[in-house]
Amino acid sequence: MEPALPDASPFEPRLLLTRPEAAARRFLAEMEALAGRPLRATFCPVMAVRAIEAAVARRPDAVILTSEAGAGRAGAMGLAGLPAWCVGARTAEVAARAGLLPCEAGPDAEALVAALLAARPLGRLLHVRGEHAAGAVAARLRAGGLIVEELVAYRAEALAPAPGARLALDGPAPLVAPLFSPRSVALLAAWGPRAPLLVAAMSPAVAEAARALGPLRLVTAARPDGTAMAEATLALLEGRLEGGAPTV
Repeated sequence: MEPALPDASPFEPRLLLTRPEAAARRFLAEMEALAGRPLRATFCPVMAVRAIEAAVARRPDAVILTSEAGAGRAGAMGLAGLPAWCVGARTAEVAARAGLLPCEAGPDAEALVAALLAARPLGRLLHVRGEHAAGAVAARLRAGGLIVEELVAYRAEALAPAPGARLALDGPAPLVAPLFSPRSVALLAAWGPRAPLLVAAMSPAVAEAARALGPLRLVTAARPDGTAMAEATLALLEGRLEGGAPTV
């Protein structure tokens, strides 16, 4: 049973969590650990991950994974036992559970590309990715002389807001929205939120996209990882961003 929260003012800010619910609940738990108290949140995933039927034509020498979903799909497609170059600790954890041999290569695609170009692994690499992928990872690695193929193994399908989320989106209370990708921003914008928004962005690219939402406040996490996002989001929620806070 979730802990009871005191009655809130109709104008008290609350969290708007747009990731798929399992990921959103992990993020909320991290924020509550930082805050030392339960937090009010509205769960309204803007997308759902769906597997795409795909087959590996030829077993690669290693895989590249830029998301948790990609890691799960790689394991399901018989790639267990291979080295896996991963973006972020969470992707590496999922890859390990799927039977791959993960190497965490940094928190974002930029760090991953730099690590691979520096290490220059031999053989064929396979980037298992989603239908919408940012960063042109494979193209940049091929331009750097590596042998890289791509396999689109899942898609993130847009969702409509649930009735409870719609009420929050149209209500008077400010919503603090941690946003992790430009596509999440675009899907949230398509819902036409009318509530005042305070946005924590995962990266400068996400922050730039989020300007279209017209937020009251817009901050960028100090690092492109979950902990920094939790810290930035909590600071917005608690109104601790006056006087030199990182804003864009």
